[in-house]
Amino acid sequence: MAGASKESRVKFSRIFSALFLVATSAQTLANTQAGDIPPHDPQAFAACLQALHTKAQQQGLGDQSLAAIDKLSYVPRVIELDRNQPEFTQTFEGYFSKRINDWRVQQGRKMFKEQGTLLKQLQREYGIPPQYLLAFWGLETNFGAYKGKMPVLDSLATLACDARRSEYFTGELLTALALAERNKLQPDALIGSWAGAMGHTQFMPSAYSKYAKDGDGDGRADLIGSVPDALTSAANFLMHLGWQRNERWGREVALPKKFDFSQVGRDHKLPLADWAAKGVTLPSGKPLPVADMKAALYLPAGHKGPAFIGYSNFDVIMRWNRSEFYAIAVGHLADRINGAVALTVAPPVQPVRSRASLKALQDKLNTLGFDAGKADGVLGAKSLAAIRAFQQSKGLIADGFADDATFEALGLLHTE
Repeated sequence: MAGASKESRVKFSRIFSALFLVATSAQTLANTQAGDIPPHDPQAFAACLQALHTKAQQQGLGDQSLAAIDKLSYVPRVIELDRNQPEFTQTFEGYFSKRINDWRVQQGRKMFKEQGTLLKQLQREYGIPPQYLLAFWGLETNFGAYKGKMPVLDSLATLACDARRSEYFTGELLTALALAERNKLQPDALIGSWAGAMGHTQFMPSAYSKYAKDGDGDGRADLIGSVPDALTSAANFLMHLGWQRNERWGREVALPKKFDFSQVGRDHKLPLADWAAKGVTLPSGKPLPVADMKAALYLPAGHKGPAFIGYSNFDVIMRWNRSEFYAIAVGHLADRINGAVALTVAPPVQPVRSRASLKALQDKLNTLGFDAGKADGVLGAKSLAAIRAFQQSKGLIADGFADDATFEALGLLHTE
């Protein structure tokens, strides 16, 4: 390369850095599980930024974006938060009780009065009832009171250069830079959550770019500073996610004493008439409503906790945030804002399981021939099916919930 031009040397350097990043990320991914926090490698991060710089150039981003990439910083706290998301580390009671409280209910009702004209207009245009928009707004940012304090671009760069979800966050970073260019914003003005979400309803850059709408008529969609823009955009987003007009999210239900738990979970949707035939009722004991709808049954705290059925709109909420805890919280908060009472069955207080203990559970299940998938400390559908099969083999209540009885039967109760 001694006789090459400066431009050629720069191009080669960036290509080499990109290849270095790919090799480094592949090795890191091979050694990293969902709960592990990899050590920070400044050399790999610098190479990653150079690769991101090249991708930004290829996508036609301007000098402002390229300069911003070169100044980005690694934020260790972002990786810690990514590996310890509350949906992964809290019990249902811990998660639910922190999010559904009297303050949020009362504030939601207050905001309905303040924003009622807009909310009713959005319901007519997009089909989203006011209480759901208020529930998302309340859970995401306490109705705009806390929109996050993290530098969005630094957060996204940290996650883009982390092996776990590099491709996704690379796309989000480049989209955020394009948004800043399009809206004539300084990159350091983008402030939000540790994962890069922004504004009143915490849109990721890709959702901001695709679904943001001007709700106040000033000619631009400002999800950070404008409540009408944020609520209009949330309604537009939910409509495009598939929200069904004139349908609920789901509801709390009651189960009969001798219930077959083999069809719990989102992979087992049945018509309401079938659930009724199995003895599922409203919490009051009254029959389920007669409707041509399918629903799935959810037991977020196992058979000792509240039971819920989720309709099509439950799935839509999960397209916003892939967490059953979150979807139940949104739905119930919406109901409460709309005048409903608290849950009939309160979520029970249960022990918090460490990731290490959940990995041990998965390892033990795999050893015993119950395929729990990769032992990563995250209990997905495969792990829950394995737990249920093991519980059935031991004569336990086979609800797929990793309770003390299950840990004891596996010989793991006192190993945490």
